[in-house]
Amino acid sequence: MTIENPLEETNSLCPECLKVIPAVVFYKDGKIWIAKECPDHEKFEDVYWGDYYMYMRAKRFARDGKGVSNPNVKKERIECPKDCGLCGMHKSHTALANIALTTRCDRNCWYCFFYAERLGYVYEPTMGQIREMLSKLRNEKPIPCNAIQLTGGEPTMRKDLIDMIKLCKEEGFDHVQLNTNGIRISQDPGFTKSVREAGVNTLYLSFDGLTPETNIKNHWEIPGVLENCREAGIGIVLVPTVIRNVNDHEVGDIIKFGFKNIDVIRSVNYQPVSLVGMMPRKEREKHRITIPDTIKLIEKQTDGQINKDDFYPVPSVMAITNFVEALTKKAEYSLSTHFACGMGTYVFEINGKMVPITRFIDVEGLLEYLDSLGGEIKTGKSNKYVTATRLLFKLNSFIDKEKAPEGFSLGKILWNALIKHDYRALGVFHHKSLFIGMMHFMDKFNYDIERVKRCCIHYAMTDGRIIPFCAFNVIPEWYRDKSQKSQGIPVEKWEKETGKKIKDDLYKRNVKKLEVSELYKKTYEGFLKRKKPKLKKK
Repeated sequence: MTIENPLEETNSLCPECLKVIPAVVFYKDGKIWIAKECPDHEKFEDVYWGDYYMYMRAKRFARDGKGVSNPNVKKERIECPKDCGLCGMHKSHTALANIALTTRCDRNCWYCFFYAERLGYVYEPTMGQIREMLSKLRNEKPIPCNAIQLTGGEPTMRKDLIDMIKLCKEEGFDHVQLNTNGIRISQDPGFTKSVREAGVNTLYLSFDGLTPETNIKNHWEIPGVLENCREAGIGIVLVPTVIRNVNDHEVGDIIKFGFKNIDVIRSVNYQPVSLVGMMPRKEREKHRITIPDTIKLIEKQTDGQINKDDFYPVPSVMAITNFVEALTKKAEYSLSTHFACGMGTYVFEINGKMVPITRFIDVEGLLEYLDSLGGEIKTGKSNKYVTATRLLFKLNSFIDKEKAPEGFSLGKILWNALIKHDYRALGVFHHKSLFIGMMHFMDKFNYDIERVKRCCIHYAMTDGRIIPFCAFNVIPEWYRDKSQKSQGIPVEKWEKETGKKIKDDLYKRNVKKLEVSELYKKTYEGFLKRKKPKLKKK
């Protein structure tokens, strides 16, 4: 396969037969593409990143992590991603682990692939199995996993959810995140408080838009979610799945909505859609959207208040990890994911305007300086005490105090976090800003195995394996569905044993009642667009 302007050689999958085949990442028409050709099928070509400049800028921050020193897969010959679990080839530890608690849900969204009735079975791991998965994650070396996300299906369908949250805390997880559509949270303040008291730090809330058309899943319930989380003290991450020609016109308004509710919303984490299934090329071109495409829309829809140069790839923070490791002389939590997997920035509200952190902090200069100091300590050119003193006098040189938020001392926050290792200071940072991030999970058309090797968002399985997100969900026939179906109960049997019907769990809303409430009107004030009146035929 001859490709003009190649950038990297990698391996991928044939979308038809799942054979591991060579692929090339290349430049064309101002974008980054990936091409591959299966000997038994056709040539496949798809957009990888929608902007060459942003790709090359992000690539400068690429850095591998330490991986795992006690891999679960110990075969002599390993083929990625066929032998996942994690193996010794993996280059990142588990930064965030997912545990699927159920395939049941109280919604049956048309686009969802993870619903018990469609799957034909109910999968729900036992408390014992969950404890084993948590223990496996905590025993990962050299860096044990300390952040867990409870997901599904809809995890609030489990009657023993509170006990599961408590179990996560018992096993030593600092951060417990609940991935939910928020429907039960919106209706039950007492349950919401119980979730917080049990140990949930963050609600990872599905939020695909601000209108009924873009967010049919939980548009009407969002006001109740915000209200009950305020009362309970739970921070919220809004999670929009961005689909071209469906909801991409609302990405800017979603950020504005986050700022309106910044007392409870901590972050907006966009997920450009993963186009699963054998989607025809025309349909992929219609709906495909990448990280740079989403960022450009944010820039346009915020009138340039946030722009493409405000975003940095996930592994850019490895410079901070390097510095902290030099001080502590031990392996530290690190986000060594592939540079093309995600981007992010912090945005503050100053005098009614959205101001990214890059407007008052020399981010690249600070990262380079910390990385350099870390290298000096590790090579013995400087000791940590001398370095700490140098950092104290140097920090403020990276900060433009006149442009920074009033009363906000980033120097003090960084000093407390980096030198004193008091990470509560970072909590203050998060409460004063809105994190804007995005993570583009792959599909079989744009699959890059080099990205899989560096994935730091994993799924724990009941057989003891830990699987990267884009292996677990993109190749369900190898991992997710194969494992869960073998342990699941056929729907008919589950219904007979429980005396319930899967359909009985489905949520039925009273739209008119919800829309006339003062809470609904207050929450969406200024965001609901009036529909254009239809012209009458003469």
